[in-house]
This record gives sequence, structure tokens and C-alpha cells, in this order.
Amino acid sequence: MNQADAPVIEVKNLKKFFPVGGGQLHAVDDVSLNIARGETLGVVGESGCGKSTLGRTMIRLLKPTSGQILLEGRDISGARGRELRAARQHMQIVFQDPYSSLNPRQRIASTITEPLKRSGRYHGSALRDEAERLMDLVGIDERLRQSYPHELDGGRRQRVGIARALALNPDFIVCDEPVSALDVSIQAQVLNLLIDLRDQIGVSYMFVTHDLSVVRLISDRICVMYLGQVVELSPAEELFQHTLHPYTQVLLSAIPSIDITHPSQRMAPKGELTSPINPKPGCRFRPRCPYAKAECADDQPLRDVGDGHQVACCQA
Repeated sequence: MNQADAPVIEVKNLKKFFPVGGGQLHAVDDVSLNIARGETLGVVGESGCGKSTLGRTMIRLLKPTSGQILLEGRDISGARGRELRAARQHMQIVFQDPYSSLNPRQRIASTITEPLKRSGRYHGSALRDEAERLMDLVGIDERLRQSYPHELDGGRRQRVGIARALALNPDFIVCDEPVSALDVSIQAQVLNLLIDLRDQIGVSYMFVTHDLSVVRLISDRICVMYLGQVVELSPAEELFQHTLHPYTQVLLSAIPSIDITHPSQRMAPKGELTSPINPKPGCRFRPRCPYAKAECADDQPLRDVGDGHQVACCQA
């Protein structure tokens, strides 16, 4: 991966708010980041931190409240109609649940063939050949290709979802917790498949997960989110070796340790969780942070601390 290359996708000051009783829920609030060709950006955080909403907004499944989404330099944040359909051919998603994301009435081969048909790029024998190539690529046995989703296990169903996402040769795929619903042994198979596909075809991933062990394995860089904001962004190993934000330290302390001589020391934050509805200025982790000071009442933008490491904390 060459970080000097122009990013496949970039967001600038992206916001996605949802109207609720009493105000606006700030699901994604002023996020700026980019993903290079062939790069995997892991996005981690607690449930409700906005990581899935960020991914779905970036591929325009959700319309942004404000900000820019640049796909290979083209602003698609306000795209509609034919322009949006054209952009979506370059962006896809693999959903968390490999069962509910598939049509239970469609056979596996038909599920993978459908986006090829709708694109208008393939017809007749070329259509069948391309569908077979995709199924071979993700490891779907020939004997299973006329099966229905309920006849497959979770790992095979997720392979179908990956093949469908790859159908139009996208440049960017959001992987929205694609292994969290799978058994541990199957998780490893699917992760290895995603890594192999990235290396073979150069696709870029945003890998959304709550599992820090998984994100360390697959990611080039890791983005940590808290209540709609990015609080730390760093190369993967740099983040684990030099954790700066107190919230990231809390997350890493929750990783189970198998070393009985050095058991993990769990950090349990105290205090009240900040409401994401009309949040006040300042660091949103401040009420739970053991290091909070008066200056934390001011907004904390990401700042570069070297080696590609950024953090939104005045104490780091």
C-alpha cells in the first residue's frame, strides 16, 4: 500500500444526525478521514458509537446531514438518481447478519447473478461464467450453488454476501461486523478470505467491529470512535504499542489475556455517559475520564502526534 496515492474514498467534516424527541441525535459528528487503495481501515468502539452509521453514510445508504464524501476525488455527498447509481457500483457493503441480508427465496447462484444482470455488463454465457468465477473466488462449492440460504451454515452464507459485494468489481467495501455472528473457527476462515481478496484485487475495506483482536489482525490503520466522533486514528501496531486516548486505553484493557502471569488489568470508567442528543461542547468522554481537566470542556480536534498517529485529547 502506498499512502502517497490518492485515497479511494475520503470524508471531510461528515455529519449524520437523526431527529428525535427533544433534538438531534449526533450519530456521526464532524468526522474526517480517508482510505487508500488496497488499505483496510478498522473502525472500533462501543455499541452505539456511530461506526456502522459512518460506514453506511459513506456509501450513501444514508444521506449525510452535512460534509463531503469524495469517491476517487468526486463529491458524491449530494448525488442522486443516475449519478448515485453509478457511484454505488464502486462501493458495496457486507452486512453483519449473513442470513437476513440474503433473499430466502433465491438460490445462491441467482443471488450472485442478480447484480450482474442489473448492471447490464453481462449477458448469456458471459453472465454465467462471471457468476461461476465469483463463486470460485470466495470458495462456494459447486454442489451448493443451487441451494437456498437456509441450507447453508453462517460461514458459507457470508461467503455468498462477499461474492455479491464483489460482483461489480468495487473499489471500496464496508465490512459491517462481518464475522461477529459466526463461530470462532469460521471467523478465521472468513477473515483470511477477506485478506486474500484484498491482496489479490486491491480492494479497500472499512472494517467495522467491536473485537479489537480481529481489527488488529486485518487492519492497516485503526480508527477509534466514541459517541459519533473519532478520538484516535493510528497505524494498527502503533495504536496497540502507544495507546494515547483514555477511551482507547479502556477498550484495550477489555481484551482477554491468556497469560496467567500477566493478567489483563481491566479499566472500568466511572461517571455518567454523555447523551448523544444535542451534546454539549468539549470532550465527550470527559465525564468518565479519570484524567479530565478544565481544558477538556473545550472541543478536542484530532491532532497529529507523529508516525501517522492522531488523537483528540489535550492530555496525550
